[in-house]
Amino acid sequence: MSRNVFAASEYERRIERTRKRLRERGLDAIVVSDPANMNYLTGYDGWSFYVHQAVVVTADEREPVWVGREMDANGARATTWLAEENVRAYSDDHVHSPVDLHPMDYLASVLEDLEVDTGRIGLEMDASYFTAKSYTRLRSALPEATFDDATLLVGWVRIRKSERELEYMREAARISELAMTAGLETIAEGVPEYEAAAAIYDALINGTDDYGGDYPAIVPLMPAGEHTGTPHLTWTDRAFEEGDPVIIELSGCRHRYHSPLARTTFVGEPPAAISHTADVVVEGLEAALDAVEPGVTCEEVELAWRETIAAHDIEKEDRIGYSMGLGYPPDWGEHTASLRPGDETVLEEDMTFHAIPGIWGDEFGVEISETFHVTSSGAETLASFPRELFTA
Repeated sequence: MSRNVFAASEYERRIERTRKRLRERGLDAIVVSDPANMNYLTGYDGWSFYVHQAVVVTADEREPVWVGREMDANGARATTWLAEENVRAYSDDHVHSPVDLHPMDYLASVLEDLEVDTGRIGLEMDASYFTAKSYTRLRSALPEATFDDATLLVGWVRIRKSERELEYMREAARISELAMTAGLETIAEGVPEYEAAAAIYDALINGTDDYGGDYPAIVPLMPAGEHTGTPHLTWTDRAFEEGDPVIIELSGCRHRYHSPLARTTFVGEPPAAISHTADVVVEGLEAALDAVEPGVTCEEVELAWRETIAAHDIEKEDRIGYSMGLGYPPDWGEHTASLRPGDETVLEEDMTFHAIPGIWGDEFGVEISETFHVTSSGAETLASFPRELFTA
């Protein structure tokens, strides 16, 4: 029995929107290899993305086809809404094959069965788990096909969330609040960094009294001390020391939907420079959130931040946010719209973003972030957590 978390009708709407984009692009089919996109279209949920797998959507067929390893086929039956004939599995000798078999050989045979092997086929060329060999193998197996880069086709379908998706993101936000509290309460002078990470993980998985949490697409990021200017470090065996700034970036996850949250704390009494930077980050973040409403562009939201921090003689060249929601490792981003100069994507109701206007310098960094939902009246921040520099 399927354990998918949406009604079949919601999946059907997603497939129809995807098929509409295929027809607009003149594509006969798309091979979806991003695990988040596979989940979005079918409900498939398994830690099997370390081997080749895919979902095929054609312009003509109502139901997609899942393609994966034979031992994962029961996972497809357990988590997707697909009929049995649309669960296709390759034998295990295709995995790390000593006899020159490859999963793309089997996928090519599925595309032949679907009668698109001589058509125009979209590929997610920049997806994390679609390899160069996958591409060359498909080209060799299907010499009459034309392959197009359709990396973001499903991502743009995903960018507006349904009410059920938003419900899961709000539940993820409750978990984020608990995990952030656990991390902040554990950090203290003499405590090893890994103990704070363990407390965060415990909260991420235990969730609330009403529901548990899933593994997040990104591990808790926790640069400390002289490394807070480097935002994507994790934890070590080192003990926190007085005078350490510490950044925590994490996300609760509920049915693969995320609500990231970042805060900064300081072990001891923070110096004036860090306190001031934190105040500027909060002021700029709130200006950006105030600028959010349907009809404005991503770059206009970023401009509100940039003009605010410029008044304090601070500049930041990086983007300050990105669309996100459903995700698998290595990240929870959708890779579509970004809050940055030059991105003219127009905000629409029910888009969701992680606004993370961190400032990272040579001596220290400060992150204070919010996940927000674009509503008819502005930005709804999903978490309720103080926007301030904390102290331990």
